[in-house]
Amino acid sequence: MILFHVFMIIIDAEVSPVKDALMYTLAPDEKATNIMIYTQTSLIRGELVTKQSMRVSIWLRMHGQVNYVHIHKPQVLFFGGPLTKSVMYDEMHLPIPQVIGFQLVPPNDEPLDYDTSEPNRAMKETNLTMGNFSVKGNVRISTHSDFATNIEVAHAGWLSIYDAEVTSLFVPQFPTFQTPLLLVNPMLVSFGV
Repeated sequence: MILFHVFMIIIDAEVSPVKDALMYTLAPDEKATNIMIYTQTSLIRGELVTKQSMRVSIWLRMHGQVNYVHIHKPQVLFFGGPLTKSVMYDEMHLPIPQVIGFQLVPPNDEPLDYDTSEPNRAMKETNLTMGNFSVKGNVRISTHSDFATNIEVAHAGWLSIYDAEVTSLFVPQFPTFQTPLLLVNPMLVSFGV
């Protein structure tokens, strides 16, 4: 039950015991957005500060020159061995190469990153292994080639997974996350089709 409560802290800001006061001051042209980040050994929930005009759901794709994700009020679940450990910080600087998945915390939502009228594209169902999590979702691929060819030639630093359903591989108490858009690093996940 304790693990489930810690998990609810991660996904539900209203349950969180983290201080309510901002630990930083937003500029007039900035916003703070609740995000979730997946690494090989952890799940992190916190706030990302960006410009008001920024689409946060694809932030990693648009900031290739940034080396760290600066997360405010992070709540971290570390997975390892028989125990799951939770830690809270005021701030965290996470190296981007450690990020394998990135999403907005529901109910935050933004427009998806594709044009539905784009010709020669289709959604392909896929399963992914992402660190300690399993993901079922859809990848938008060319209709002129198969899935394997699409991911080989994409050379994308971040791949969009649509209508993603994320479940824990090792902690059955974790509820399933659902998100309209999950960015994954295609070099750090395994695909099953």
